[in-house]
Amino acid sequence: ANRALMGANMMRQAVPLITAEAPLVGTGMEYRCAVDAGDVIKAEKAGVVQEVSADYVTVTNDDGTYTTYRVAKFSRSNQGTSVNQKVVVEEGQRVIEGQVLADGPATQEGEMALGKNLLVAFMPWEGHNYEDAIILSQRLVQDDVLSSIHIEEHEVDARDTKLGPEEITRDIPNVSEEVLADLDE
Repeated sequence: ANRALMGANMMRQAVPLITAEAPLVGTGMEYRCAVDAGDVIKAEKAGVVQEVSADYVTVTNDDGTYTTYRVAKFSRSNQGTSVNQKVVVEEGQRVIEGQVLADGPATQEGEMALGKNLLVAFMPWEGHNYEDAIILSQRLVQDDVLSSIHIEEHEVDARDTKLGPEEITRDIPNVSEEVLADLDE
């Protein structure tokens, strides 16, 4: 029971990966969890996909009406992670009521996908995995297999002082132009 509780707590701490995978071995509840979480976009009525864009999906419903579904693109969640939905249908495709039109940040084809399916070994390795530490292959790091996108928001105020208004500039003394290249004017 304690191990199950620890596993549940670890799942709560998962962040959405850039390319997550649905588990190869699951409980059967992955689809239900993904849909109930509200991260996926489902068709309200049966119909045919009329137009697909990165920002929206338009469906011509069987009753002759049109429904446009907005797709979230790289917005910030309360935890500072990126919320990005990906369209999984194509133009001209027939959809039924309740079918997934767009995946959420932690879903794959409508199923919950909190991580990657990796080949693992539970074994000691020169004492480096003491106290529940894990050892990763260098390929996982180089290929960004377990990478996620985080969005931070910073505010800067320019105030009026006795010497005049403060000036916000990208000219920082003793810093090369290469480092300043990504800053706005």
